[in-house]
Amino acid sequence: MFFFNFGEDIGIDLGTASVLVYVKNKGVVLNEPSVVAMDKNSGQIIAVGEEARRMLGRTPGNIVAIRPMKEGVIADYEVTEKMLRYFIDKSLQKKFFFKPRVMVGVPSGVTSVEERAVKQAAISAGAKEAFIIEEPMAAALGAGLEIGEPSGSMVVDIGGGTTDVAVLSLGGIVTSKSIRIGGDKFDEAIVRYMRRFHNLMVGERTAEEIKIELGSAFPEDRERTSIEIRGRDLVSGLPKNISLNVKEIHEAIREPLEAILGAAKEVLEKTPPELSADIMDKGIILTGGGALLHGIDKYISRETQLPVHVAENPINCVALGTAKALLHLDALESARSLKSQPKY
Repeated sequence: MFFFNFGEDIGIDLGTASVLVYVKNKGVVLNEPSVVAMDKNSGQIIAVGEEARRMLGRTPGNIVAIRPMKEGVIADYEVTEKMLRYFIDKSLQKKFFFKPRVMVGVPSGVTSVEERAVKQAAISAGAKEAFIIEEPMAAALGAGLEIGEPSGSMVVDIGGGTTDVAVLSLGGIVTSKSIRIGGDKFDEAIVRYMRRFHNLMVGERTAEEIKIELGSAFPEDRERTSIEIRGRDLVSGLPKNISLNVKEIHEAIREPLEAILGAAKEVLEKTPPELSADIMDKGIILTGGGALLHGIDKYISRETQLPVHVAENPINCVALGTAKALLHLDALESARSLKSQPKY
């Protein structure tokens, strides 16, 4: 009697800010915030994803909206498992009889304990087998880079909780750096700036909107130069409107920007000379949601004196790469870039 793998292959970009799911032959079928709304008293999940995100900062006392992922790793194991199960079920749009194989992208700096937690969460959420791939490797695959060639490629993947920088060659990571700074740190920096310089309290959703509407790493080229925002005055406690300009927001996010640039420079300094020459020709590829920050490609290019390109679909790169990785498990395992879930 013969047994075949009838389960579907699923690639998951398990991010701090959002979760993307790629289903074999269907593409990216889900892109939702990694937020879970729970009843504190009963522990029951009220909402997951976009519906839960809309509840952030707007819930009654007994309902709490939480992010179970923090800085690229699992902060709340049980909630992460439930969130993964929900997203896997929703992606397949049916109660699957055959369990899927799941490939999960994780930051390059995670520990073996954190890796094991992610694998076990995927298994508990309904996966037949769980595999781990480092995010810069997945991002490079998703961006369409020929990483199997004896030629250097450099990727900077700017996610919500982490930024992963890596130089790849011959199907493996030559040198890499992972820092726990990403899009969420931009939002936090804006919240601090508003409180310090405008005595105004704004929530994380408003800070994210400011970042999207006015944030820039290269403010000289930003067409939109000001916006009106509303928050709570810290002196009077009343709602208040103020006008913000692009230079203020650039100043607000300067620190996390410089940290990302510093990580890129550190990896470049550790890169062998032959691969450095390849990167000078090809340039640096930016992926992840942070690559959409206005002018970040010009900013990094100006500071490194290298060509910098934003991937065609930066947000989907890691999810696409996890799916491609499932098709080339043998090659990737031989490059030691991922490990299979051990069988008990």
